[in-house]
Amino acid sequence: MYAPPPLARYAVSPANARGRLYHEPEADTRSPWQRDRDRVIHSSAFRKLQYKTQVFVNHEGDFYRTRLTHSIEVAQIARSLARALGLDEDLTEALALAHDLGHPPFGHAGEDALNVVMKPFGGFDHNAQSLRIVTLLESRYAEWDGLNLTWETLEGLVKHNGPLRNAPAYIAEYDQKYRLDLHTQPSAEAQAAAIADDVAYHSHDIDDGLRARLFSIDDLRHLPVVGEALMAARTASLDVPPPRLRHEMLRRVINAMVGDLITESRRRLTKLDPDGPDQVRRHKQRVVDFSPAMAEANRAIKDFLFARMYRHWRVNRMAAKARRLTEDLFRLLHENPSMLPDDWRPRAGEPGGTQRAAAIVADYVAGMTDRYAMDEYRRLTDIGFNG
Repeated sequence: MYAPPPLARYAVSPANARGRLYHEPEADTRSPWQRDRDRVIHSSAFRKLQYKTQVFVNHEGDFYRTRLTHSIEVAQIARSLARALGLDEDLTEALALAHDLGHPPFGHAGEDALNVVMKPFGGFDHNAQSLRIVTLLESRYAEWDGLNLTWETLEGLVKHNGPLRNAPAYIAEYDQKYRLDLHTQPSAEAQAAAIADDVAYHSHDIDDGLRARLFSIDDLRHLPVVGEALMAARTASLDVPPPRLRHEMLRRVINAMVGDLITESRRRLTKLDPDGPDQVRRHKQRVVDFSPAMAEANRAIKDFLFARMYRHWRVNRMAAKARRLTEDLFRLLHENPSMLPDDWRPRAGEPGGTQRAAAIVADYVAGMTDRYAMDEYRRLTDIGFNG
């Protein structure tokens, strides 16, 4: 019978936890990070991810990944990494599930559009928006705004891509209230969640790209790791239909990447021999990462997807429409906040281009799903639409 290994010395644990901004009694039946994970899952922002773009806009097909299914796949891979490395699985899962909460509708096209219109007011960053959601915008508790997540979850959320030398405005502002050690590496758990993101989106974007016929399976033969996985899948599964061949290939891709991560991360951790999570944070390099060879393969896969999928003419057309719609939505509401719904209008104040009004309108637009954004745009621009 398999039993999970005990936590490693360098793992985050309740013994070295730093608590919450607002004190709460500990739960009898759940760890602090189980509670954080559960709060994320029950948040309205998490539910909205079901109808937010990963690559394909929601109405383009029911079988393509959304931000929600992507986050679930990241969490599965991240938990596997955490278990193999002796890390806290619940913290790792909480971070994986929360990492995309701040994404606006229409994926990167929506984020690019909000960043353009928010430039005069400090720009827009989805990591900062994730922090705004879990510390300010979620209104569920009587005693505080946000979800009152632990220090470790907040730290991992803002630093999962590494130390922040020039933090976005809201992260820097929040750091003045609750120091998150922005200049250090994140915990090993946060690093595992971040690298699991790469593994998940590369594998499922290949899957979705094949489903959408943006490229063919034979176009993948030259790619490192993917081409080898395709050859192995064909050898092991002769004459299987394309959907099964695709799955056999992609599960081998994920297995190769995760296996490399475990081997390389164990090597780095053995060399560093950290006696606690703070030594991981102070280290100049990440301890959970690909080997140099796999990192190079990862870049090659990313380059292929960028050229053949993210910049495919069909994706470009939809992205251009999404950027224009998002920019117009923001400008219409920022110029006339009286058109905001009742629960948003008082927070925005009067028109006039203020920082406060811009932030509130950005919060409102970023919180929309693809479908709601399209309907709201029609409500604001089409005199015959009341939907």
